[in-house]
Amino acid sequence: MTNALQVPAKGDVFLRISAHLAERTDIASALKAVADEIAEVIPFTHADLCLVDGLGWMSSYEVGIQTRWSRARTRVDASPIRDLITGKCDFMLCQDAMQDPRQTFAGACSEPIINHALRSRVHVMMKVMGQPIGTLNISHSTPGLYTMETVQRAQHVADVLSPYFHALHAAEQAQRAAQVGEAAQAREEGLRRGALELTQTLEQERQRIGMDLHDQTLADLTRLLREVTGDAPLPPAELAHRISETIGDLRRIIDTAVPTLLDLFGFAHAVRVHLERAVGPSTIGIDVTDETDGATDRLEPTLRTALFRIAQEAINNAARHSGARRISVRIEPRDNNGLVVTIRDDGRGLPADPQRNSGLAHMRTRARLISAELDILNDYGCTVRVLLEGRE
Repeated sequence: MTNALQVPAKGDVFLRISAHLAERTDIASALKAVADEIAEVIPFTHADLCLVDGLGWMSSYEVGIQTRWSRARTRVDASPIRDLITGKCDFMLCQDAMQDPRQTFAGACSEPIINHALRSRVHVMMKVMGQPIGTLNISHSTPGLYTMETVQRAQHVADVLSPYFHALHAAEQAQRAAQVGEAAQAREEGLRRGALELTQTLEQERQRIGMDLHDQTLADLTRLLREVTGDAPLPPAELAHRISETIGDLRRIIDTAVPTLLDLFGFAHAVRVHLERAVGPSTIGIDVTDETDGATDRLEPTLRTALFRIAQEAINNAARHSGARRISVRIEPRDNNGLVVTIRDDGRGLPADPQRNSGLAHMRTRARLISAELDILNDYGCTVRVLLEGRE
């Protein structure tokens, strides 16, 4: 055992570590660059750094064996080194981590220890200006390999690594924060432009309604007035028929502008009626299923109306352009009182350039305005899925 851990006398390992780190700009490549030097000081099967990454979380970077530790952040309370991170000890030395309750407790993220038989383990703190920034963790598949002398060597290595990796980690965090800020700014700009386009569309819709009232309803009423007051007034039955037609046309214009069915009979019924009207006398099969026991009707009116408008647009696209044989709408629950509304057809799918479809852009804008996710899938027809997170 002593021979296995003897440090080779060939140059200053720590100077070489410093030289390697000075040339690196990211944590992963920096750790790989010094892996051989660390192995000269302490032979290992697996080595990793755990760096504090937000309150209660750690990010891991590893060499030797690739495990799940470096694929996602780990909660401190689920980490095998939680006692070290929380200050309950100054170091950890395990002769067989697979049998050590400090490393394999209930709920621990210890699968890599079991899966790769990481038995001997040593863990020491990494500090900068006296403040903990993470841990250096070294493992070997041979049980009982490491001693207190190994702990001292590991601490020397950690002391050399700490300032470099602290600087690299701070730079990565700053870069992530900048990227998040840029993404938020881009989303805000996209929402602003989308809202402007939606406002323009609404103005065009108001103009269309005004023209419909002028060209259709007003013209019909004017014609009826002439026929009633003319030399040969219409018979009562004919007059009643003409007035009924005018009322029907006016009701259709009103229903397009204001979703009265939504207020009177609820979301699922309004969607079904709109779907029936959209397909008309065609042979397109339709289906509306509500698995939420009317949860959409317990939403705030603004949210419910936005969902209805998105469903209207998706239904209109499917009925007019897809060539579908069947259109279905399904309303399903999500966790925390959320909702999923799915409009699916078995038609020919979206056009080659869906970005040119203003209807899709308006659906996306409406979804963003209510903080909902909108997925549009173009496979075996078209599927529009609106995912609304639960509200407290």
